[in-house]
Amino acid sequence: MKTISIFPDEMQSRVSRFKELKPLHAAESLDIPQEAKDVIYARELLSVIGLGSAEETPVNQGAPIQGAGGITMTHAVCPPGTGPELHNHQQTYETFTVLRGRFEVTWNDDGGERIELGEFDTISVPPGVCRAFRNIGECEGVLQVVISGGVHDMTDIAFTPAVAEKLSAYGDGVVELFEERGMRFTAGTDVA
Repeated sequence: MKTISIFPDEMQSRVSRFKELKPLHAAESLDIPQEAKDVIYARELLSVIGLGSAEETPVNQGAPIQGAGGITMTHAVCPPGTGPELHNHQQTYETFTVLRGRFEVTWNDDGGERIELGEFDTISVPPGVCRAFRNIGECEGVLQVVISGGVHDMTDIAFTPAVAEKLSAYGDGVVELFEERGMRFTAGTDVA
């Protein structure tokens, strides 16, 4: 079988250096308490691999590696006790590997099932299943997040109505701010 060769400078465009990663700006412009942002986002999302398409998606922005067979990869940096709450992906798998610390992953519409993961443990959640993750360690944790299959934008993700209720406690209009960014709060309901 014929192979291809690439030059070192071409291979450099396929390298990501952790120390050079820049956080995604998903929550920076929101003028709401950090605790409300932590309900939806990891404290820092460091984009490693983007889709490589012209399509701009939240995880495509600033990724040093573009195009790796339809997957995206980010590193979710979470202080103790933080991590996104229950949400699902309609068309994509979300695979988590703990790079540093300990995380709890909960799943199903009520988050009633749970598992603890230590360093280098991995879990892959299929499309349609609600999931959440939270750093249960005493130090900052890092979770590698790989999304594969289907689409890679906010139309694929929905949070549960309970998450919208929790966000409402942070003030009028907080839920609407997230909805303006494409977030939905319909996971586990009959609403698309």
